[in-house]
Amino acid sequence: MELSNLVNTPGARSRRKRVGRGCGSGMGKTSTRGHKGQAARKGHKQKLGFEGGQMPLVRRLPKRGFNNAAFNDKALAVNLADLEKKFEAGAEVTVESLAKAGFSSNKKPKVKILGTGTLTKKLTVKVPCSAAAKAKIEQAGGTVA
Repeated sequence: MELSNLVNTPGARSRRKRVGRGCGSGMGKTSTRGHKGQAARKGHKQKLGFEGGQMPLVRRLPKRGFNNAAFNDKALAVNLADLEKKFEAGAEVTVESLAKAGFSSNKKPKVKILGTGTLTKKLTVKVPCSAAAKAKIEQAGGTVA
């Protein structure tokens, strides 16, 4: 194979549309722009959804539904394995100490301790926990307030 015998596969490249080159081309006279009107003029660009001054469909239809995204603040999930890594034995786990340990940039996030992983250290947890996490913390000798 050499550069001289490289060929495109059929249909890979199409010729550019040459408009305004006589009626025999099929794209003469109005050059595919239709007859008169705004769209036939030079420099014509319409906004998306513009309908010639008529009230656009998007504005004719009523607004429906409710979006709860502004009020839907999810709790930050912290696993026991993460507490094992970041906290020393006898430490107190609060929302502030979790933020200080780098779990969240937010100073007062909603937090929940989940039971994934093992805990060997005795910790005092003052954050909401799942039932599994509470059992594991108490099994390690810690307390959940």
